[in-house]
Amino acid sequence: MRRQQNENTRKKWRFIVNPVAGGGTVRNHWPEIAAALHGAGILFDTVFTEGKYHAATLAEQSIAEGCRYLVAVGGDGTAHEVVNGILRQTACPSEEVTFTLLPVGTGNDWIKTHGIPKSLKKWILFLQNGRTTYQDVGWLTFWADGVEQRRHFINVAGLSYDAYVAHRAEAYKTQVSSTIFYLFLIFRCLFEYRVPRLRVSFNGQTVEKELYTINLGICRYSGGGLQLVPHAVPDDGLLALTLAGHISKLGVLLITPFFYSGNIGWHPKVTMCQTEEVLVESADGQPVLVEADGEYLGEGPVRVGILKQRLKLLGNRA
Repeated sequence: MRRQQNENTRKKWRFIVNPVAGGGTVRNHWPEIAAALHGAGILFDTVFTEGKYHAATLAEQSIAEGCRYLVAVGGDGTAHEVVNGILRQTACPSEEVTFTLLPVGTGNDWIKTHGIPKSLKKWILFLQNGRTTYQDVGWLTFWADGVEQRRHFINVAGLSYDAYVAHRAEAYKTQVSSTIFYLFLIFRCLFEYRVPRLRVSFNGQTVEKELYTINLGICRYSGGGLQLVPHAVPDDGLLALTLAGHISKLGVLLITPFFYSGNIGWHPKVTMCQTEEVLVESADGQPVLVEADGEYLGEGPVRVGILKQRLKLLGNRA
């Protein structure tokens, strides 16, 4: 363990810092965070994001400059952007870049899978002692501004209601803590949302029906602790797929506790399975909305697949 600590301490990390993460928490506390890192003997330099999706560009540039150890400073959204930079760059295979997250943002769900601590003191020890491992990465294609686009995700992607909530969340996401925030939006949006009829193709079959939500998971936690894909395993080479049929508004309210306990599979309108690729299309003309890692992306048709063990990360997953 001491040898691992010495090796991690000697590595030079690049911290990609999102100053507006956590409602400005990162900006306010970065000087003391940096001082603690220096005090612990961590070798690092810093770059700061200047807008949405800039972290992906900074990750690309960092790797092109020879950096192979990257830390995203922020929440799940910042991690999402940095990993997209790692996957889309061409300077080296993505598996040669070690990634981790210093969680200071509003949403911190991905860290739950990998045992990454939120306390700065514990996190510094984690950086010095954490184990290198690999996880799968999801990919998806969708449409935005009339152009087909491709994005990667490391946690959970959501279509239909989940994406609708994520879209509505963009105006409020820095105002309250993640769990309270998502509960608030789940209940508020519930009464204005119309359940679409969707066509879902996976594992050699096609399902066409009204679907309240669709979730595809690499890891199991999202939305401030929701477990909509409790069967997700981050390195098994499969997407965890959950389809929830047309559940009444009262029914959604009644089963909300099961979203957090991971026991939603008992519901007769919920289907859970695993697959390598999924295609989701509208069957009634209503737009198919999509989000990934809590970030609203655009509309369908949406195709989702998996890249096996393509992200090298520092974690403490049991």
